[in-house]
Amino acid sequence: MALFGNLTDRLADTFKNLRGKGKLSPADIDGTVREIRRALLEADVALEVVKDFTGRVRDRALGDEVSKSLNPAQQVVQIVNDELVAILGGEARRIQFAKTGPTVIMLAGLQGAGKTTLAGKLAKWLKSEGHTPMLVAADLQRPNAVTQLQVVGEQAGVAVYAPEPGNGKGDPVRVAKDAIKEANRKQYDVVIVDTAGRLGIDTEMMKQAANIRKAVDPDEVLFVIDAMIGQDAVTTARAFQDGVDFTGVVLSKLDGDTRGGAALSVASVTGRPILFASTGESLDDFEPFYPDRMASRILDLGDILTLIEQAQKNFDEEESLKIAEKFATDTFTLEDFLVQMQQLKNMGSIKNMLGMLPGAKGMREQLENFDESEITRTEAIIQSMTLQERRVPKLLNGSRRVRIARGSGTTVTEVNGLVNRFEQAAKMMKTVARGGTPQIPGMGPIPGQKFGSSKQQPKKKGSKSGNPAKRAAENAALAAPKPTAAAGSGFGLGSTPGGPSEEELASLQKFLGR
Repeated sequence: MALFGNLTDRLADTFKNLRGKGKLSPADIDGTVREIRRALLEADVALEVVKDFTGRVRDRALGDEVSKSLNPAQQVVQIVNDELVAILGGEARRIQFAKTGPTVIMLAGLQGAGKTTLAGKLAKWLKSEGHTPMLVAADLQRPNAVTQLQVVGEQAGVAVYAPEPGNGKGDPVRVAKDAIKEANRKQYDVVIVDTAGRLGIDTEMMKQAANIRKAVDPDEVLFVIDAMIGQDAVTTARAFQDGVDFTGVVLSKLDGDTRGGAALSVASVTGRPILFASTGESLDDFEPFYPDRMASRILDLGDILTLIEQAQKNFDEEESLKIAEKFATDTFTLEDFLVQMQQLKNMGSIKNMLGMLPGAKGMREQLENFDESEITRTEAIIQSMTLQERRVPKLLNGSRRVRIARGSGTTVTEVNGLVNRFEQAAKMMKTVARGGTPQIPGMGPIPGQKFGSSKQQPKKKGSKSGNPAKRAAENAALAAPKPTAAAGSGFGLGSTPGGPSEEELASLQKFLGR
């Protein structure tokens, strides 16, 4: 995720300077707080938010919780994490659904904030949660706004109520009121009202939004704000709060290459929670907002919980168990590989997923250079194979690989690379499935790994020659100390003097499946 990238880098560099210090002096803490203040201001966070945030961090850092800590640097990181969670809203909050009748959700915000697309994303998410939403085209000002909502609704697979053509014609208040009657009649349980915006704050827009709110009495009014607008976020949010008021915030364009000040300012300034975040262009790039998880991403501590939730949502558990069994029985095929890859694609952007791993900052350059289309090419290669070829990769001779390359629009080199990677991955996963530790190319033996049973003592070896002189010479050779292996084995550890026994080598060969 590009958002917060600069802030994450600055904070990571700041905390790096604290490592290795057994005790932090007031000067250390003041210097750290000063760097945090600069980082937040560069991220376009509102000045009042920065002052409050750094003040709380400094007070806590100078208190007993750091001075008495065994690891002061980690304690400071924990304090910063806690305070980030606080300014992002504290506890996560979900939509408050109506007890009777359809739940009415009204969207408000400036033109260009992405309200219409976000309406479709919210509707699709609600549908996946078991609801039956209906979109309402109450933005009758912006050219083609009604048509756009209809297209988005079709993509999301939800109904759209659009009795007026828009383009400056029709009464949005009446459309909103009639939509509630339509929802009751057709038993939709959620109504999402898309309202008009303007390029800037004006009285007419606020009055129209306020009139719609008064007419439909929504259960939630969600303020949609572009996460890339920086300091202007505070001014815009306050204007909408005064003119219409809202119950929650939705951040759009959270994947933008920006400093992220809006996200860190709005919740703190308005006192309204952030409910959702839009993280990409696809209708599936939409997720509930968790302040604690976002704080972890900012501090490069990862967001494993969201990653797990995405995996659980998109991976078929029964299918995964079958795949695991195939790994163990050495029957995993390219056909199974294709199914797994398609499930992985359903989780969304691979870059975003990798960005949720702890320490993702260290591989940011690799993430930026990661080619998402590589998965599409891999799919094309496998789909260009016959069913028999997918199930028995050994059939892939030279002529077959040429045919597959032509059919998939790739090169023979790419086909060869895929087959080689598949064979290596299948071999490693087979070892893991059987409870072993795979051999990773370029790495030596894992320290502490024991091959063979530690309870069995190696049998004494001796010459079986019938010639007494030859037998004595062979026994003397066996009794002689073996040369020490050269240093520099895996993980920077020297080899054990004497080297491995024959039993250990035999066990190792068996372990590696050779």
